[in-house]
Amino acid sequence: MTRKLSLLLTLVLTLLIVPSVVAEKVVTISTQDIQLVYKVDKNNKLRQCYFGEAIASGAEQALMTKHDAYPTFGTSYVNEPALRAVHADGNTSTELVYVSHKTESKGDGIEYTEIALKDSYFPFNVTLCFNAYAKENVIEAWTVISHSEKKPVMLYNYASSHLFFQEEKYYLTQFYGEWADEMHMTEMQLTRGIKSLESKLGVRSNQHAHACFFLGLDAPAQENAGRVLGGTLAWPGSWKLTFDVDNLDNLHVICGINSFAGQYQLAKGEVFETPKMLYSYSNNGTGDITRNFHRWGKKYGIWRGDRTRTTLLNNWEATYFNFNEEILSKIIADASDMGFELFLLDDGWFGEKYPRNNDDAGLGDWMVNRAKLPNGIGYLVEEATRNGIKFGIWLEPEMVNPRSELYEKHPDWVITQPNREIDLSRNQLILDLCNPKVQDYVFGVIDNTLTENPGIAYVKWDCNRFVTNSGSFYLSADKQSHLWIEYVRGLYSVFERVRANHPEVSIMLCSGGGGRIDYASLRYFDEFWISDNTDAYNRIFIQWGTTQFFPAMALASHVSASPCHQTGRVTPLKFRFDVAMSAKLGMDIQPMNMTEEEKAFSKNAIKEYYTFREIVQHGDLYRLLSPYTNPRTAMMYVSEDKQDAVVFTYLLEKVINGGNNQVLYLKGLDPNKTYRLNELNKEPNKWSWFNELEGKSFTGEYLMKYGIRFPMYNQYESKIIRLTAE
Repeated sequence: MTRKLSLLLTLVLTLLIVPSVVAEKVVTISTQDIQLVYKVDKNNKLRQCYFGEAIASGAEQALMTKHDAYPTFGTSYVNEPALRAVHADGNTSTELVYVSHKTESKGDGIEYTEIALKDSYFPFNVTLCFNAYAKENVIEAWTVISHSEKKPVMLYNYASSHLFFQEEKYYLTQFYGEWADEMHMTEMQLTRGIKSLESKLGVRSNQHAHACFFLGLDAPAQENAGRVLGGTLAWPGSWKLTFDVDNLDNLHVICGINSFAGQYQLAKGEVFETPKMLYSYSNNGTGDITRNFHRWGKKYGIWRGDRTRTTLLNNWEATYFNFNEEILSKIIADASDMGFELFLLDDGWFGEKYPRNNDDAGLGDWMVNRAKLPNGIGYLVEEATRNGIKFGIWLEPEMVNPRSELYEKHPDWVITQPNREIDLSRNQLILDLCNPKVQDYVFGVIDNTLTENPGIAYVKWDCNRFVTNSGSFYLSADKQSHLWIEYVRGLYSVFERVRANHPEVSIMLCSGGGGRIDYASLRYFDEFWISDNTDAYNRIFIQWGTTQFFPAMALASHVSASPCHQTGRVTPLKFRFDVAMSAKLGMDIQPMNMTEEEKAFSKNAIKEYYTFREIVQHGDLYRLLSPYTNPRTAMMYVSEDKQDAVVFTYLLEKVINGGNNQVLYLKGLDPNKTYRLNELNKEPNKWSWFNELEGKSFTGEYLMKYGIRFPMYNQYESKIIRLTAE
């Protein structure tokens, strides 16, 4: 063959090939630093071909198609499908093909993309939806399913998202716990097969595990280096995160509602929208992902995330159910004298026929217990106002005790199975929010309490049990499996109505601690209570895990008694304050039980907290020493303009000879600024190992490269260090 003929054949082949390449449809979802790319292949199937650090514009064309964007049962060859449906004629397979896509700006750096898919035979539609938050480097993914088949389609699997990875190794960090022991972290290497993190609890669904994860690609996740994916599901019901390593060592990450026992009968024309899955990715470790989620959360994920949170004194650990008007009036006065901004009245203030004197009666009967409070809640609101502070109140509107007037009137309003013995947890049952009448009632509990007492500025919204005997008297027999979804929909409806009517009232999200911490719920709440365990030592670990995804500005952390009521541990008052001040400070100790020295120290601690809480609540978090791998732990917050920073460090184990001399290599500072160092919350008349650095100034570069160096000797020794740019 001559060279001319060879060149001619090459040209012809190029002309034949190029049009098909150019014709490939590319869908790109991008933030400033990360990118998710899909392509439509020659069979009109949507394929994921890239997820990671943003690549140069136009380079997407060269990416190879890889795996189904949204694998379906029957036609996609994976162990775990994102979608499994049985069609009206009994066909158990679904084959999705590409229809169209569109991208539009929603303003404020948010770009919305939707990709329309349909079954190749049935009038069955799936739309993949994405919000890309440019500055925050967070991608929000969810799925919308509908059909126009003649009869209902049964959905058995209906994930929010699927991501595909092709790496040598995968390392999963999961978050687990229990009541009073939430948000612990552990990492494992994934091997072939399926690893599932899940909850089947329906309500209070984070009690045993949390719908968050880190995924280290090729290497274990590190704080400041390495390729890492972070994800969390915005959904307060049953959830499932599946990590499926296939026979070729590819990883499929499928996340969404846990559909176990929750098959959904989708009617013709009905639209089924899954919860949103939030992702962030970094080439620089988990620290970047945390800051991405914190910035996103403060702006989009938490109610009024731009506002500084108040300090409060709670009566719970001080009195439990045993209080009266006189005792509470004294605590309100003490709260004001201590410098707190709000007093919170906890459980035990309600019930007439069945007074709430312990946890086995009264839930559901939200009328004031006149034996305890003869002048009502309004009197206490006025007492708080007279003392120059605000007033808050505890409610658990979704729950009921069998020993209550509400249950006597409406036994059909609870979640339980007929012909089965009632299954109690904490002596209570869950009200069935599938029922619109129950939704109205639960909304009325909040609305009436706030309307009748207009001075209430704060609500602690509790939720103390999960679903058992999962039956609904409201849902029809053929739709009992809808309970797991309809409950959450009813809950959202109540949340929305409360917020529409009471936008200025601060509301704490509590669920026996951290049983309901998710970004779908938090968008209606100002803050959250992560654990009923107020032991400062345990709280270091609990808060370390929680702040991986959720910002400290909304994390209520209280100084409690010593010995701790939950653990019996004895710790110094300074240590307890220093741990609580690394988040949103509050207190449960009754001031009348404190010594004068303790009161004086506490007053000064609260006063000093006000000088730096803006940095903690609105700054960027940098983790320095992990409590999981070090006897000493440390973290710091840096203001957005890098003018101010505050460092917290705690010694968890006593060191006798030479002390602990671990260096605190600071992060996030401006290397060209000079920072003055000062210790805060010092104990009076006590020498500090930090004295040699007190008042001295160093460049940001020096502090990040050489670090801060001073010894710590005693268990539960703690320091707070303020950095101020000069």
